[in-house]
Amino acid sequence: MSDFQTFMQLGVRHIVDIGAMDHILFLLALAAIYRVSDWREVIRVVTAFTVGHSITLAAAVFGFLPLSARIVEFLIPLTIVATCIENILVKNRSAALWHGHYRPVFATVFGLVHGAGFGGYLKSLFLDRIVLPLFGFNVGIEIGQLGVLAVTFAAIAVLDLAIRQSRIAQPRIAPLRLRVLAVSTAVMIVAARWAVERSPW
Repeated sequence: MSDFQTFMQLGVRHIVDIGAMDHILFLLALAAIYRVSDWREVIRVVTAFTVGHSITLAAAVFGFLPLSARIVEFLIPLTIVATCIENILVKNRSAALWHGHYRPVFATVFGLVHGAGFGGYLKSLFLDRIVLPLFGFNVGIEIGQLGVLAVTFAAIAVLDLAIRQSRIAQPRIAPLRLRVLAVSTAVMIVAARWAVERSPW
């Protein structure tokens, strides 16, 4: 097996592993506002996230990122909390900044933080060749993210169906809005607890 394939598989496993739950929760927070029919926008946002974390992942591997692991591990759950807050506060995306199309930029910036978290882990695996394994790892992460999103949207479809068929969704609260509030609040509580536990102070 080539270095590319090895590190691609490593990237996939790194995303779907239970130890990557903070990354999975961030993807869930990003996806919480979308319908299944919005899959193109979701892919744009997740790809922007990949671009962001690829930049700092490469910087960390090459030794250009001075941030300590403790600071990075603290910042990661904060990006999840911030995403959930944005989900909750922005009710009308068509009236928001850039008609709500700023989320790829949002995802890229937060991807920079998550990439720093990957960097320390990956740097310990490199020996002499870096570029091809790094590319393979990033491809694997993207494949893993798309797999997580497929499962996420299957779960979201089930949740949407349950909300529509229940008496919880009142006429004044649209089912989509109710789902956004429920998912974002639950994810935010978990991420906020992680942030407190990981506080470097």
